[in-house]
Amino acid sequence: MSTFSVPDMTCGHCVRSITEAIQAVAPQATVSTDLDKHQVTVQGLDGAQALKVIEEAGYTPSAL
Repeated sequence: MSTFSVPDMTCGHCVRSITEAIQAVAPQATVSTDLDKHQVTVQGLDGAQALKVIEEAGYTPSAL
């Protein structure tokens, strides 16, 4: 499990974009988000790969 701070995740569209990007690479992955804390937690995908996928979706994640 990997958790990231994504300060530029500000709305439901952002949550959906990040979730869909991760699940496109790893359909079995579980993605949990906390919009108020700007956090994304990913299970079922290597942390470095998840970080890269979130970046490629246009966001600026950092590992927590």
